[in-house]
Amino acid sequence: MVTARQEWCPLCGAAGPFARVEDVRHRWHRHCAACRLLFVEDEYLPSPEAERQRYAKHQNGPHDAGYVTFLRQALDAARPWLTPSARVLDFGCGHTPTMSILLEREGLACANYDPFFHPELPPGPFDVVLATEVVEHFHRPARDWAGMVRLLAPGGMLVVMTAPWTTLEEFAVWGYASDETHVCFYRPETFAWICRAFGLTVRPSSNPRVFLLQVPG
Repeated sequence: MVTARQEWCPLCGAAGPFARVEDVRHRWHRHCAACRLLFVEDEYLPSPEAERQRYAKHQNGPHDAGYVTFLRQALDAARPWLTPSARVLDFGCGHTPTMSILLEREGLACANYDPFFHPELPPGPFDVVLATEVVEHFHRPARDWAGMVRLLAPGGMLVVMTAPWTTLEEFAVWGYASDETHVCFYRPETFAWICRAFGLTVRPSSNPRVFLLQVPG
């Protein structure tokens, strides 16, 4: 039986039918031709408890030099907006917040939020929202993107780090899709759609996996 999620794109709301694509874990996804989102079919969405257990196994933290180097890709791209007076939020910080520690070492404050491990959302608005390796986990991307955008002050910057998919053929063997909690995959065209939908502007980024989306003002 086809569910509502497969009948309608969970990001842009376009109606199917959608092309089906299998990933390396033999999960089936749908491809929305309107916004270019690839999203997993309902039966492969992990339960909240399965998600929490998977994330709790992560060993990432400020002690891990490789992880710190990885996160610095987002910080380097966001650097022009990380001023001493900026209000910053790490959206999806995980069980061991690291971005906030890195910024605190530079004398900058950063609040933390994670729906599983730090569920109390600090009051906004924020000048910079960092979402590193977060948006590929969204089960309801239209709702979750709207929630992130609402956190931003006028002129605020949303810094998103995720690996964009390239072709449907390469997606079938792509290691990034092997994580069972990765359920949404984006193309640059998807980010262009998001900007049109939420009134954001794409700012230049030299890193192909870091996207800078700015609120007007």
